[in-house]
Amino acid sequence: MPKKTINSELKKNDFRIAIFGSARIKKDDKIYKQVFALAKDIGKQGFDMVTGGGPGLMEAANAGHNAGDPNNKSDDIGLIIKLPWENEGNKHLEIQKEFSKFSSRLDTFMALSSVAVIMPGGIGTCLELFYTWQLIQVGHINPIPIILVGKMWEEMLAWVKKYPIKQGLASKSDIDWIFVAKNNKEAMKMIMIAHGEFDQGKHINSKYLR
Repeated sequence: MPKKTINSELKKNDFRIAIFGSARIKKDDKIYKQVFALAKDIGKQGFDMVTGGGPGLMEAANAGHNAGDPNNKSDDIGLIIKLPWENEGNKHLEIQKEFSKFSSRLDTFMALSSVAVIMPGGIGTCLELFYTWQLIQVGHINPIPIILVGKMWEEMLAWVKKYPIKQGLASKSDIDWIFVAKNNKEAMKMIMIAHGEFDQGKHINSKYLR
């Protein structure tokens, strides 16, 4: 069987979940454990997963996905960014590629992903969130659900509604593809609905996820 690569994955129309989140969160943190559990559920469903392939919540996602899919029926993908302090992917990756620029890495995320799950994170996670969001806004990619998990994102979304949208700097329709999940159960429910639409060959309809 030919070795799987990012290029071969890009040629397939598979349902994939991207999980974005902090590289700084450690294994003993409850958020790490939450991401592991969510990714394990995703693996059990046989859905592919794509992360940044590094430590922290990326590692939690890849490890959880492997635990839910011990027979490797689905793919565990890592898109690694080359940094002075971080040059290797975590040990749970099945397919990986290294990037020297965030822009090309993010474009590959967009080409691979059917759903984006945003866990707590810092500047890098915010970049991933807003890059995905903007490409949907300007129609550069087909709309995909952006699922925000964690209180910090609820407060961010409230800020977007209070300032950019209220002041006419963004449109109310810009939040049509943003969804807030209070826990893994809600996030997984949204993912399953999105998969149902995807599996029928339809563009995912945002109204069904609300």
